[in-house]
Amino acid sequence: MADILNIISLWILPVILITVLTTALIKKVPVYEQFTKGAKDGFKISVKIIPYLVAIIVGISMFRASGAIDILAKLFAPLLIKFHISPDILPLMIVRSLSGSGALGIFSDIANNSGADAYTTKLAAVMLGSSETTFYVLAVYFGAVGISKIRYALIIGLLADFIGIAAAVLVCSLMFA
Repeated sequence: MADILNIISLWILPVILITVLTTALIKKVPVYEQFTKGAKDGFKISVKIIPYLVAIIVGISMFRASGAIDILAKLFAPLLIKFHISPDILPLMIVRSLSGSGALGIFSDIANNSGADAYTTKLAAVMLGSSETTFYVLAVYFGAVGISKIRYALIIGLLADFIGIAAAVLVCSLMFA
């Protein structure tokens, strides 16, 4: 089975590229012109979302530098321990909704401090994959298309993050504890 997956992973991208190019040639689509048009549109969108990126990065940096995450971790430690969750994971739970790279940095700290096989590291890894960067998505993607009314999307995004984190705790407690 692993050999089949290795062959598929090796050949899937070239097959997709050849299929797309062949289809474009058959339908007489000007591939290079369409590619450059898409690249130009992508560049315009990139320039358009820079202010939103800067805003979210500054906000996350201020939140982390203020020490608020550490204060929250100490405040909620008794509740987390009651649910068999290490207080070291709270920063990941908070930052994951804000920043993917920030969450990866926190996960790296957890893995380095706890060890690769520790329950805390496994729980953090599952949480990392079970939630989304809600505020980043709202700031960047909604900002790029000009959506300003984000109230319901924010509520649903945070609810989905909470459910993902709760599911990660449940699954890890069943599998690893």
